[in-house]
Amino acid sequence: MAARTARVERTTRETQITIELGLDGSGARQLDTPIPFLTHMLDALARHGLFDLAVTARGATEIDGHHTVEDVGLVLGQAFREALGDRAGSARYGWATLPMDESLATVAVDFSGRPAFVWNVAGLDGKWIGTFDCELAKEFFAAFATRAEANLHVLLHYGGNPHHVIEIIFKALAKALDQATRVDPRAQGAVPSTKGTLTQ
Repeated sequence: MAARTARVERTTRETQITIELGLDGSGARQLDTPIPFLTHMLDALARHGLFDLAVTARGATEIDGHHTVEDVGLVLGQAFREALGDRAGSARYGWATLPMDESLATVAVDFSGRPAFVWNVAGLDGKWIGTFDCELAKEFFAAFATRAEANLHVLLHYGGNPHHVIEIIFKALAKALDQATRVDPRAQGAVPSTKGTLTQ
């Protein structure tokens, strides 16, 4: 089987981002972003999804973190799309419900080739974690779904501490992505769709 990896660069007047992704990894991480909480969340994503992930991001964070967070989501989504290729033999679907202290979240993903995003998360508006505006979590996941060409549904069942809420969503995403990107030997290399394609 060909290596399921991708390297994606995005350079604009607002951000410069490079991401390298290996789907069949061990959770190796090299992360460098100007937003410590974002770096922490990417660390959790790679660690719990067992993806090899290298991220270098620069952006105009002296204005705010919006462009950097959103663009990292865009580039990461594109990296997953490219690393998956034609999706042949992959599970396609993944989901996870995980707890973290008082918070419980479900994330479900379908690498369908059609972007759709549902964010059913309350309580983050106006909250900050260090230099991270918690409202940007939604922007990250929306950007990821768009460029990954995936259905992504995020549901917070309940939670209080915003750090716990966002962290458990990232960890649930990691587990859902791990499941959805796995190669199922029973599929014998078939694309998991009655249409025969997930990329057109």
